[in-house]
Order: sequence, then C-alpha cells, then structure tokens
Amino acid sequence: MIYVDADACPVRAEVIRVAERHGVRVLMVSNGGIRPTGHPLVGIVVVSEGADAADRWIAERIGPGDLCVTSDVPLAARCIEAGARALRPNGEAFTPANIGTALALRDLAADLRSADPFRQGGGRPFGKADRSRFLDALERELRAIARAPSAPGSRPRS
Repeated sequence: MIYVDADACPVRAEVIRVAERHGVRVLMVSNGGIRPTGHPLVGIVVVSEGADAADRWIAERIGPGDLCVTSDVPLAARCIEAGARALRPNGEAFTPANIGTALALRDLAADLRSADPFRQGGGRPFGKADRSRFLDALERELRAIARAPSAPGSRPRS
C-alpha cells in the first residue's frame, strides 16, 4: 500500500502511474480539496479538519511493507517507527539512519525562522529534476518492498 500525504503533494499523478505499473493500491489522505481519480487502485480518504489529522490517520494504519509519500518529517519518523518506508516528493528517502538528522534539521530551521521574523520564502521551487528523482526513487522503493520477505505479525490493512 502507498499512503500519500496528499495535501499540497506535487507528485500524486506520478504515484498513480507507478502504482498502476506495480499493481499497488494507493490511498490519498487529505483534509479535503483533492479530486477523486476514479482509478480502481486509488482510494481517497478525507479526514476531519485540524492540524495533523491526515498525518495521524496515516500513522495509525501504516505498517511493514507500506510506503508513505510525504514532506512531513515527523510523519515520516512515525512511518519508519512502524516499519514502513517513507519518501519525500523530491525523491529523498527517509531511513532509520537519516530520520534523526532530518528531525533535528527541521527543528533547527523552525528555530531560525522564529528568530528572524523578516525571513521570507521557503526552499527552492519543485522542478522537473525533482519529479524525475521521485519517479526513480519510487520505483526503487517498490521493488525493494516486493523483494523483502513478509513481516511476521504485520498489521492487517484497512
């Protein structure tokens, strides 16, 4: 299963395309505002409004053999803790080896933003190279999941 933190996700169409090739089910989880696709492998889950509602929904259900596409570092950490894989829309994989650093950098960036109220803008814009890296990374992750032995005691999917 691929869970997509779908609010403001720039690679929803790419996820569907790759998932179709692999025959993998996709759940787009959102606070609302995304259009249904009608694709038989894609489900849309609209959670109640509120901070982190979509993140909580995903974290409560994801498990070994699943993948989450998200830019949210705390959600990625929860996914990894549950035995799943996590991937940023730009193709960077979150792993047990790098999630601690990613959380620390996220906290540092938040501190820097709060210390300088005149700081403007975010990161660089999402481009074609990011989209291409994501497609390659998603292929790699799905192949790795397919090769991995089934985890004993894994949770049933909903």
